[in-house]
Amino acid sequence: MEQEKNVKSRFKSVCVFCGSSSGKRDCYREAAIELGQELVAKRLDLVYGGGGIGLMGLVARAVHGGGGRVLGIIPRPLIGKERTGETVGELAVVADMHQRKAEMARHADCFIALPGGYGTLEELLEVITWAQLGIHHKPVGLLNVDGYYNYLLTFIDKAVDDGFIKPSQRHIFVSAPNAKELVQKLEEYVPVQDEEVAKLNWEVEIEQVGFAAPVKQTEVAL
Repeated sequence: MEQEKNVKSRFKSVCVFCGSSSGKRDCYREAAIELGQELVAKRLDLVYGGGGIGLMGLVARAVHGGGGRVLGIIPRPLIGKERTGETVGELAVVADMHQRKAEMARHADCFIALPGGYGTLEELLEVITWAQLGIHHKPVGLLNVDGYYNYLLTFIDKAVDDGFIKPSQRHIFVSAPNAKELVQKLEEYVPVQDEEVAKLNWEVEIEQVGFAAPVKQTEVAL
């Protein structure tokens, strides 16, 4: 009975943003593996950037090794083991970084950001901005491993205090220190409602950024 309770989820797939580096601390690597194991326990597919190195590789191998489906989406210029390492699961090859993000979003029911650098932040903030503008209503979660994102959270609170982010929009995303707690928060997430945003018509933009029907890419099963 307990096992049945643990594997139920309202999602089918999760897009994970994370570093192509493993970082300098064991806790980051452990968190990536723990997240992969949590996705397997919840029977959730993984959608990610397609690399086999760093935290990317760790979370992908954890899901794949546990019997879960892994879909990596990578721009053609980044293909090559010397740049991305050994990839597991299915690999979808796209033209550029913009199409990569659109396809990752298109195939996912929610988003999680592990620790990472510029690329991870850019991907995270873009899907938060899309939610702010009403382009999507998919939950976004920040895995704040050992306080890695504390300064980012402090900055966002400052932006709210100084009037650049609405107080209600502070809750567009959720955060937690471990995978189990974060996935639970995503399960319970209720989209932030904004009357002004609800009046916007994003029909064309929604199709452009990947929330319409998926397009076909070049897929390779590994």
